[in-house]
Amino acid sequence: MEFEEMKKIWDAQNNEPLYGINEKALHNRILSKKKKGHHITNISELLSIIVYAGAACFIFFMNLYKQNGSIFMYVLAAWMLCSALYLWAGRLRRINGDRRFDRSMHGDLEHAVSMATYQVHLSMAMRWNILPIALLTSLAIWNSGKSIWIVLGILIFFVLTNYAAAWEHRIYKTRKRELEILQEKLATEDLSGLPS
Repeated sequence: MEFEEMKKIWDAQNNEPLYGINEKALHNRILSKKKKGHHITNISELLSIIVYAGAACFIFFMNLYKQNGSIFMYVLAAWMLCSALYLWAGRLRRINGDRRFDRSMHGDLEHAVSMATYQVHLSMAMRWNILPIALLTSLAIWNSGKSIWIVLGILIFFVLTNYAAAWEHRIYKTRKRELEILQEKLATEDLSGLPS
């Protein structure tokens, strides 16, 4: 290959090394993943807080105005309100923790991994939360004298809900793993680029 041809190829690549990493494109990709993770986390948190708090208030007041309210429904309302408060506290901790990351490529990647880890923990907690809600709902329906078929229908609904939550959880774990692999590759690349 002639020197002039090599020079043209070099110039065509904007003077970037032939096998180098386009750091700006990589940083933009990391920022995109971080923004997507932040959006999903925000929506998940806010939606869960609103649903749990709203359901707790609804169950409490509906049970309060019934002539013979169920103790299980009061416990369910309290559990859901505690779940909403737990999520709110976790949201505040997450938001306050966001300030500790610098705005470099590595800092943004670390922030994205941290947010993905939080999302995995959040989805696991919400998945485990299905169990006490299913139990308390089933006990309340059973205690009210409803048919066993209604209780079984409710239990099937919660089993399907758990299955959907497991599917969602796997998606979050996969996203987290992709970010961790990228973080490992960048750490390896940085170490191999150092003079020995």
